[in-house]
Amino acid sequence: MHYFVWLFDHAIFAFSLTVMASYAFLAIYAAMEMVYYKRKTKYIDYGILVASPLAPGVSLIAPAYNEGLNIVDNIKSLLSLFYNNYEVIIVNDGSKDDTLAKMIAAYDLVLSQEVVNLKLQTKPLRGIYRSRNAAFRRLVVVDKVNGGKADALNIGVNVSSKNLVACIDVDCILEQYAICKMVKPFMESTKPVIAVGGVIRVANSCEIENGRLISTQVPSQFFPRIQVLEYFRAFLMGRMAWARMDGLLLISGALGLFDKQIMIAAGGYNHKTVGEDMEVVVRMRGYMLERKLPYTVKYIPDPLCWTEAPVDAKILGRQRNRWTRGTIETLLLHRKMFFNPKYGIIGMVSYPYWFFFEWMAPIVEVLGMFAFLIFGVLGYANWPFALVMIGLIYAYAVMLSFCSILYEEVSFRQYPAWSDLFRLMATAFFEPILYHPRQLIWSIRGNIDWSRGKNTWGEMVRTGLSAQPKPTAAGPIPNANPSPATAATQS
Repeated sequence: MHYFVWLFDHAIFAFSLTVMASYAFLAIYAAMEMVYYKRKTKYIDYGILVASPLAPGVSLIAPAYNEGLNIVDNIKSLLSLFYNNYEVIIVNDGSKDDTLAKMIAAYDLVLSQEVVNLKLQTKPLRGIYRSRNAAFRRLVVVDKVNGGKADALNIGVNVSSKNLVACIDVDCILEQYAICKMVKPFMESTKPVIAVGGVIRVANSCEIENGRLISTQVPSQFFPRIQVLEYFRAFLMGRMAWARMDGLLLISGALGLFDKQIMIAAGGYNHKTVGEDMEVVVRMRGYMLERKLPYTVKYIPDPLCWTEAPVDAKILGRQRNRWTRGTIETLLLHRKMFFNPKYGIIGMVSYPYWFFFEWMAPIVEVLGMFAFLIFGVLGYANWPFALVMIGLIYAYAVMLSFCSILYEEVSFRQYPAWSDLFRLMATAFFEPILYHPRQLIWSIRGNIDWSRGKNTWGEMVRTGLSAQPKPTAAGPIPNANPSPATAATQS
């Protein structure tokens, strides 16, 4: 028994050190990439790109299911982006509320008789609507039988007329130069770019008018505020580092830009998984690697997309449960990549990292806690050493959050008010105690639900961004490289 306890302790300790070392490495590597990105983009005038006839065409595809609360303002936001060559495709995925009716009324839509080339198989199409008002000439509304987000995105790809497709969440608020910044890597990279990911930020408690973000403020509610820290760590530290290594496996479903031809060739979105955003990126990478074609995946750290975060623990738990199941499904679907040198850094580094530190880490942590309690009851626990280790782990977790806040402050500083900074720092102290245990429970439930074959999203109730209270200490949205040509090209 003594030998078993010794072996178990050392195994858990080694795993924990590896996890913490990987986080430290990613944080340092991300800082290097952030410095490089800021220097490279310091003097860029995106206003020139807005009006350029050489700018690639972009189709924005946004699935909508029961989005009647925000749909009119969200479309208004998408139609007001600073870019010349783009279209907005809203896919009504069999909504049961008044989503379609509101769109028809607000944008003067009528049925179109156009024919669609079904390169990707989807649920039946009910109709395509276009506006009689020339002001909304960019807008295309697709009505279809409900088939889920992946199915809705696939039919959007079928309907799209541009070479690049941006797959977004319809409830998101995009920064007005978002398309300009996302297409830039496609125009300047020496390797063919197959996908570009963007940063997601939390819009709760921010001031929004007519589908536009007016000013920012740290969320007043606890769970959205926690998610601000999570997004800082994920987007400013984790994905920045993976992008520098060209090993990024995940582009958020809320904002991603793809080469349409490669996406179609790879088979489009997989409707059999709830993690379609991660799975399609892994599959497109595999498609290129298996054919020995040169390619790269890029990442834009600018705060381009703002979304409503869950405010209720029950809804947030459903989201994290789904993320866990999506990760497992993707890893198992592409298990041939696991430590396979044929897939380069994806097979040798990215996939193993996600397997051990994204899928297995919560399981190992929970098993370790239960084992420690059992060993403590049996008298095998070294309590003074254990308390020291718990204190060090807590301090390390808080330090990572502080580091992510620092990255935000020295880069984009979207929350300029000192009160917001102090609230985020205070939240970092409470997160490991009040939030992390819930996160472990949601992850374990996700594993259990996956083992039972659950393949549903779960209901995601929204309060509506337009319903957010106006902030009392908000910071203005920084002007993203304005140009004198902006006013003219906007029309």
